[in-house]
Amino acid sequence: MFIYISTIIFAVAILLFCWSCYKRFRLLMLGKSVDRFKDFGPRLKNVIFYVFGQRCTVNHGYRFGWNHLVLFWSFMFLLIANTEFLFEGLFPDSVSFSMLPVSLYILIEIASVLALLAVCIAMLRRLAFPPSYIEARSMDAFVILGLIALLMVAFFGLHASEIAKGELEATFMPVSNFVASTLFSDVKQETLNDYIEAFWWLHAIVLLAFLNYLPYSKHMHILTGIPNVFFKSLTKVNTQIREDFKKGNVFGVGQINLFTWKDLMDSYSCTECGRCSDNCPATNTGKSLNPRLVIHDIKANLLKNGPFFDNKKAPVLPLIGKGGEGSVSEEVLWSCTTCGACMEVCPVSIEHVPKIVDMRRNLVEMNAKMPGELLTFFESMEQRSNPWGIVPSDRVKWATDITVKPFEAGKTEYLFYVGCFGAFDARSRKVSLAISKILDAGGISWGILGKDELCCGDSMRRLGNEFVFDRMTKDNIKILTDKGIKKIITQCPHCFNTLKNDYRQYGLELEVIHHTELINNLIKAGKLPLNVNGADLGNVVIHDSCYLGRYNGLYDVPREVISSVTGRAATEMDRCLEKSFCCGAGGGRMWMEEEGKRINVTRVEEALKKDPKTVCVSCPYCLTMFEDGLKSTKADDKVQVLDVAEIVSMGLK
Repeated sequence: MFIYISTIIFAVAILLFCWSCYKRFRLLMLGKSVDRFKDFGPRLKNVIFYVFGQRCTVNHGYRFGWNHLVLFWSFMFLLIANTEFLFEGLFPDSVSFSMLPVSLYILIEIASVLALLAVCIAMLRRLAFPPSYIEARSMDAFVILGLIALLMVAFFGLHASEIAKGELEATFMPVSNFVASTLFSDVKQETLNDYIEAFWWLHAIVLLAFLNYLPYSKHMHILTGIPNVFFKSLTKVNTQIREDFKKGNVFGVGQINLFTWKDLMDSYSCTECGRCSDNCPATNTGKSLNPRLVIHDIKANLLKNGPFFDNKKAPVLPLIGKGGEGSVSEEVLWSCTTCGACMEVCPVSIEHVPKIVDMRRNLVEMNAKMPGELLTFFESMEQRSNPWGIVPSDRVKWATDITVKPFEAGKTEYLFYVGCFGAFDARSRKVSLAISKILDAGGISWGILGKDELCCGDSMRRLGNEFVFDRMTKDNIKILTDKGIKKIITQCPHCFNTLKNDYRQYGLELEVIHHTELINNLIKAGKLPLNVNGADLGNVVIHDSCYLGRYNGLYDVPREVISSVTGRAATEMDRCLEKSFCCGAGGGRMWMEEEGKRINVTRVEEALKKDPKTVCVSCPYCLTMFEDGLKSTKADDKVQVLDVAEIVSMGLK
């Protein structure tokens, strides 16, 4: 009778688990198609590196990440034992724990001890040391940790009882043997039978409860985390999916079924660890945006509306709006700087920024909803292809006092794509002049487009105005193609990223190089005569541009240039390289008002802690934001902000 009851319970529980998973996973099919199946080898490598290696979990300064590493690998070994336990419950006459290789016993024992220890540390952490980036005392967390602890207790109790009765070899199970000799040495055989049965049922009930609870908890990432990493983008997430502007199409994402299936899987895979929020500049400065909650709301909306879409019915909860949990407010969407810090630290490779921009697209393209200050910006871009609406003929005024030649196909090697800031902004014009001086000193053949140069469209795309971006891109591509341009030097990382990555979606393959890259190459080739320490720069603190660093991986280049000119390494801020803190201007935020504490002021205050005389940047947005931040902190008379090109120009012999 015992065998029949246990078999029925196991079968029903496993069928319920499979049914729950089916209901959850079928909702992913509501999403739009996207090809994430090619290149199996690199994808498998990512799983090994990011999942089994737990790279993002233990990196980025999260000390308790090592505890998760221990828990993860303990579970890998316990998966073997628990799988055997399930099969033994279903087929008691055919499967037994004793069928496992004896050498696995000690590994499973060690894994069980480590898992129990890791659970205790996790509970202690949540009770005594709750960090800022995690909802540490949530009931869901304690339920999961409690179930894991009970599994370990049942595991040791069951095997200790069996060892005490003489039914299990104790040689390779030292912990269970210790428990047996300590607690069960004087227990009668009849009582041991009761213990064995009690611990067996405890283990069975807890394991089956844990299994069936997973699809309904935040720990669903245990099921989806590995495949989500497998399907992660194989390149930097530095662009958006291109829209097809056909009549009748819906643009952007205004309801849950307009995301891709990978976007929806992202929502299931979120561990709610809060690392994204911990690194988000908007969250850090009191804005309404919290990347973790954006992903949570997408998941909540999918679970609420998914069954309605599945049955061809209208959704009942708006994706964008003020519908509470499951809805993302417009204010949240417009707070994002698209800096990518959230994606950099996510342990399960969630792609937050494209989702936010997709929802912005829907607001702009389908509903004409946007902050009021963007109306003037959009008009200026459409009419005169620059943020300020300045006449195109003024694009060459920066070069009034120097001789600059127009680009000529077959004669000129590089186009210097000056960009809107480099052409129109008074401060950034100085950087344009410095770059020109360096190009001439290095013997580079270069020219400009002058009044024919158009804005690259970066801010338009990131602000969700994809229709105008599409038109601007096609106009730009026609100019670049007609003039036979193959190589481009950019001053701005936003232009660099757009021309290099966004334009590739339109079939344009160019050699795009940021000015810091070119300068570094010239220095290494010995083509720039430098006076090391030629400029009195004092302590140089470096700031990483998000679109140069996180978006395109160029961290070492500006540092090498600074070192070559000053003779010493630049001083790093506490948050640097891939964890650099945004200046606050990306994602079109440059053209919008900011409430609460300003992101650029927060970053400037961080820089001032290093007692700099010079702050070095590689981006006109960062240059503007730092100079404004220094004025706000009354430090502009003590600290100067220079672009890398200006530092090199000052150091030229």
